[in-house]
Amino acid sequence: MFQLANPRRFYDLAQRLEPWVWAIAAILLSYGLYLGLIVSPPDYQQGETVRIMFVHVPAAWIAMMAYSGMAVASISSLIWRHVVADLFAKASAPVGAGFTFLALVTGSLWGRPMWGTYWVWDARLTSVLILFFLYLGYMALWSAIEDQTKAARAAAVLCLVGAINLPIIKFSVDWWNTLHQPASVARLGGPSIHPAILTPLLVMGIAYMVLYLAMVLQRTRIEILEHRLALALAADASRADRDTSTLSHRSAHSPEGAL
Repeated sequence: MFQLANPRRFYDLAQRLEPWVWAIAAILLSYGLYLGLIVSPPDYQQGETVRIMFVHVPAAWIAMMAYSGMAVASISSLIWRHVVADLFAKASAPVGAGFTFLALVTGSLWGRPMWGTYWVWDARLTSVLILFFLYLGYMALWSAIEDQTKAARAAAVLCLVGAINLPIIKFSVDWWNTLHQPASVARLGGPSIHPAILTPLLVMGIAYMVLYLAMVLQRTRIEILEHRLALALAADASRADRDTSTLSHRSAHSPEGAL
């Protein structure tokens, strides 16, 4: 894994993997949507509206997974100063924010027929909304600080502070009374969902994970190229300053300059 801390090695590996990851994501998404929208039966209570779950629930999973990945990358950055870790976290933020926004929107659409309202300020909804704001704050912090090294350090600290929200999201339905149902997939007694609905849900979850990976690989490659460009421009500017300083020094000590 430490070999991937080298930007060039990571870039080359990502470039080789990308076409395959995008292809797998497309296949899994197509199959998952087919199972969820066509093959799976309507729910005996929710009817056809249960199909929103196949988009909403995996989006919520990836929203948390993406932030968890950013937190791990931030720890790696702060301890080992790996540039790729910073760039990976930076690339993950917009993708995670997108999945979080999708989870919020589809959850509201699902909540209207189920709860009679698009939004309630319960613990699960509020904590996911906070997660969305954490993503936005992380991206804003990167943009607000011109020195990219300082921006990376500040963003990593913010990411780790915000990670405390992840267990709140996960266990909010157990700690407080909310409109959300308790965990029905990842539970000690096994999933409580019928296989006809559980199967497309899991396929969509895997499809979203692969899609997330494809998007982050692509964005990280772009971040590496921009990082190289910034270093090259900084080196050129420094070289130009040295040349200007040298010329000024020679001019000041030349006979013509003395006159």
